[in-house]
Amino acid sequence: MEADVIPDVTLYSNGVPIPFTPDLFAPLRSSAERLNDPACLRERLASDGYLYLPGVLDRAEVLRLRGAYFSLFPDCYLAAGTRPEDGVFSGTVPENLPEYGVAGHPAHTFVRSKAFDRFLSSPRLAGLAEILLEGPAKMLPRRILRHFQRDLARASRAHVDLDYMDAASPRVLTTWIPVGDCPTSTGPLIYLEGSHMLLPEQYEPLREVTDRPDDRRPISHDLEVTARHLGRRWLWTDFAAGDLMVHLPQIIHASLDTTTDAMRLSVDVRFVRSSDTPDLRWLQPWSADDGA
Repeated sequence: MEADVIPDVTLYSNGVPIPFTPDLFAPLRSSAERLNDPACLRERLASDGYLYLPGVLDRAEVLRLRGAYFSLFPDCYLAAGTRPEDGVFSGTVPENLPEYGVAGHPAHTFVRSKAFDRFLSSPRLAGLAEILLEGPAKMLPRRILRHFQRDLARASRAHVDLDYMDAASPRVLTTWIPVGDCPTSTGPLIYLEGSHMLLPEQYEPLREVTDRPDDRRPISHDLEVTARHLGRRWLWTDFAAGDLMVHLPQIIHASLDTTTDAMRLSVDVRFVRSSDTPDLRWLQPWSADDGA
């Protein structure tokens, strides 16, 4: 599907519907043509709050990583006749599977694996971070693996990364990597247009529209209310394996629910300048119950 063609459907995030209409959604802008011009790349990141870089990673390597992860699950978890790299949910959750992302779950194991380390040691990722941060950069050890399957009605709520890294330098970059093809129906990230320019007090009232009253970090789980209150559209695309997103810590973003049999798998990594002091909670490997 062309990224500027919006079908007549309703999307969901955390089970809450949001019409997929031109007043609420617009396409992400590609910056792939600026990769060889560092100054223009930094200018685009500052103006848009994100960089959408389609096809900058090796698709085959991304799919190998997907296959390595899903091969850690019992056979019953994947649809019969499919390959681990397809990541197609069978509809059956294995008995005794630990809670997602805690010790004993494949995601917890995988972020500590050599295969994961090798993939993220790509010079492309480190080089891009150094260009954008204008100096030597380091990847923070807390590297997150996100895995969603259909029927969960669970997604990332609208938020800004700084609310989860409040002891960190504001010069932090998030790199989001879809590990597999990830169209809107599979639950990718979406970004609120120009929201990195907003003051926190402009979206603070939205924190009252919440399904997590005891957690003030998310802005809201209702993406339509968020867009209409702030008068901005959600930016989207149908991501493919090999695509890469980079965004500033001030931009509001969220994800959509996974409604396809193909499961959503993605990686979040953060970079800071080597000379900066990061949030100490991000100096340990990720676990879904680490509270960060």
